[in-house]
Amino acid sequence: MKNRLAMGGLILVTIIWGGGFVASDMALESMSPFQIMAVRFLLATVLMGLISIKSLKGKSHLGKSLKGKSLKGIEKEEVIAGGLMGAALFTGFAFQIVGLQYTTPSKNAFLTALNVVIVPFISFLILKKKIGVKGVVGALMSVAGVAILSLGSNFSLGLGDGLTLICAFGFAFQIFLTSEFVKKYRATLLNFIQMATAFLLSVVCLVGNGETNFQVTTKGWLSALYLGVISTTVCYLLQTASQKYVDETKAAIILSMESVFGTIFSVIILHEIITLRMVIGSAVILAAVVISNLSEIQEQTEEAAW
Repeated sequence: MKNRLAMGGLILVTIIWGGGFVASDMALESMSPFQIMAVRFLLATVLMGLISIKSLKGKSHLGKSLKGKSLKGIEKEEVIAGGLMGAALFTGFAFQIVGLQYTTPSKNAFLTALNVVIVPFISFLILKKKIGVKGVVGALMSVAGVAILSLGSNFSLGLGDGLTLICAFGFAFQIFLTSEFVKKYRATLLNFIQMATAFLLSVVCLVGNGETNFQVTTKGWLSALYLGVISTTVCYLLQTASQKYVDETKAAIILSMESVFGTIFSVIILHEIITLRMVIGSAVILAAVVISNLSEIQEQTEEAAW
């Protein structure tokens, strides 16, 4: 029963994240990319901070008393871990939203979904974790899907598509780091530090680019509110809670459906025109994501059998 509810929770996350692509596109009409990110992560930091207050008063992730040993209940290792997660999260969102200025929400969504295919290769490079044959096939299919979806007639990659591909690597590292650190440290504190780090980096870029003058429409504020409260705070909390009962590789397959919902919302709300080429390219990328993760599930099953 808990497993089914958790899977339902992850599906809800993908629906909300799918709407996030449309909300970002709407917010860009009156806000700069780093203005959106600063507001988004400010809201998430405040809300995550309120949620993690109890964790700041009790014991460390090892269950030991924190009196006199750490500042406000946060240990140095947790700050470093959350900081790395936040830097990766910032990288993903920064390149995603800047890339969205030069490409469509549906292409942005499907190219972002490639992060799921990239994760196994990061694990291989850092942890020497074996990549199965299906994982390699999935990677090759994803490259083919990107080519169909994004390459022009002269085989050039559009600026927005290239930036979105970089964003996929940022999110891939965030998933990898989260998987490693959530087993060692308190999830609520990791989320709080992660959001705070992303907020600080957003403010630095905001000031550095001279984007401190806010002239935002009502639609822009509502879109930023959706991104900060619903798409970031609620979704990351729901994802963390759901993945306690769902295998992370199965969860990754479900979360890859974010790109499908992103396209659906783009058509319904933004009236985006979908071409046959976009449908084929998106289908290939989605198939690559599923095949790549089925490879990991098969390997885990074989290991359990032994």
